[in-house]
Amino acid sequence: PPPLLEPLFPPQPGASPGFAERVRQHKVRLEWVRAEPAGLRGAVRVLNLAYEKVVSVRYTLNGWASCAEAAATYQPPGPADGITDRFAFLLPLGAAVAAAETALEFAVRYRVAGAEYWDNNEGKNYRLRGRQRVPPAAGPLQDPDSSAWIHFI
Repeated sequence: PPPLLEPLFPPQPGASPGFAERVRQHKVRLEWVRAEPAGLRGAVRVLNLAYEKVVSVRYTLNGWASCAEAAATYQPPGPADGITDRFAFLLPLGAAVAAAETALEFAVRYRVAGAEYWDNNEGKNYRLRGRQRVPPAAGPLQDPDSSAWIHFI
């Protein structure tokens, strides 16, 4: 089976106490991530400072020797708090995570009203490591006809 990306940070920061205050203070915060076969999916919460805003995720698979950036898209309806907006992203990793040694790092960028804000996990970046999936354990061998009711010859 393909490797699994394992977050080296709590994958649901939006569920932690004080999350809304951190969004107000820092203007942008990662809300959650989930590894999927198509890549890494997640959501970002930003303080609604102006109507026009751009949210993206900058990421690398090689320790920042090179990087790519994926745009995040606005997710209506917004959160019920009335002061933040939610954006969703998908980092299309595909074959790039074929090796179990893969290390993914990313940071979130929020551009609004001529300013730029980053969420880089307090300077550590958000990091995930590739981990080989353990195939399911094989059970005892069974006769393929053992589930039949009655056999007639």
